[in-house]
Amino acid sequence: MHVLQLCSRSAGEVRRPLLEVPAEELLAWLQARGQAPLRARQMRRWLLAGRATTFEQMSDLPRHLREDLATTFRPLGSAIARHLIARDGTHKLLLRLPDDQVIECVLLHEADRRTVCISTQVGCGMGCVFCASGLGGLVRNLTAGEILEQLIHARNLLPVEERLTHIVVMGMGEPLANLDALLEALAVATSPEGLGIGARHVTISTVGLPAKIRQLADLRKQYHLAVSLHAPNDELRSRIVPTNAKTGLAAILEAADYFYAVTGRQVTYEYVLLRNINDQPAHAVELAKLLRGRQVHVNLIPFNDVEGLPYRRLTQQALTDFVAILRGAGLSVKVRKRKGADIDAACGQLRRTALAEPALPSGVG
Repeated sequence: MHVLQLCSRSAGEVRRPLLEVPAEELLAWLQARGQAPLRARQMRRWLLAGRATTFEQMSDLPRHLREDLATTFRPLGSAIARHLIARDGTHKLLLRLPDDQVIECVLLHEADRRTVCISTQVGCGMGCVFCASGLGGLVRNLTAGEILEQLIHARNLLPVEERLTHIVVMGMGEPLANLDALLEALAVATSPEGLGIGARHVTISTVGLPAKIRQLADLRKQYHLAVSLHAPNDELRSRIVPTNAKTGLAAILEAADYFYAVTGRQVTYEYVLLRNINDQPAHAVELAKLLRGRQVHVNLIPFNDVEGLPYRRLTQQALTDFVAILRGAGLSVKVRKRKGADIDAACGQLRRTALAEPALPSGVG
């Protein structure tokens, strides 16, 4: 594991991030200084395609404009507080936001794929018992700009000849609880004038908010949907995912079926396997019965141990048996590869470690 970068932000800095400024406001600001509207497009192009992180790097803008911009705005509102690289090439970024909150995103390398896992909230209010993201509860939603900046920071780590290919919205927070901001960010990310990532290469994960799943379906986007299931019955799921007590599996499955009927996009069901809790053969049989007859894919996720939580990773034999039962029932099953284990790449772990420290030190680690 390598720690590449740590930083701190000076107190009292109030310059607004450029991606947070409404287009009409920025155009009015430019007009007041005698600048043409095309300057706004140039600035966005520098951020989204040109990899600029300072106004000084925006070389086709007049120097006096770059100086004026630097006194009023910031190119990016977030800064890399910590950058970890795992032995398998996984990058994990801890980003500090303008209000000094911190969030995480992860860049994954696999063959020709360059996938970013992004967050949508500071913390999480869903309360899943095994997840480090929600241990401190929900602090706030991220803005569309803060979501988009995670992609920009991750993209800037790649060699210039490489590009981001996939987005998984599986980081901190419940994506559908901040759906409007997420959709605004994804519209830019999937635009040819933005980051140019195909909509079919975007997966949105949810703990299961039926009304929001139906809302997403009705938009008829080409995004994939992944539902975090984690249990085959309501009694066990309500213990693992407390919000299930208000929704129930039936309503979630009905909403997911609606998503498939409207969009034609196969739904993935994610299932974190916890030793001796939801990983027994009887659970696999019940899960197979629950999903039988649906056009679905099951993504099994062996739990990665988190310090401070009582749950443990299942045995290899239990995993083998669980997979065999599901496949024997005719279900499409994949076991998620463990990546970034030596840098706490599981969601929320790095932020939790950082918050326990007196302060994030400046300088190079």
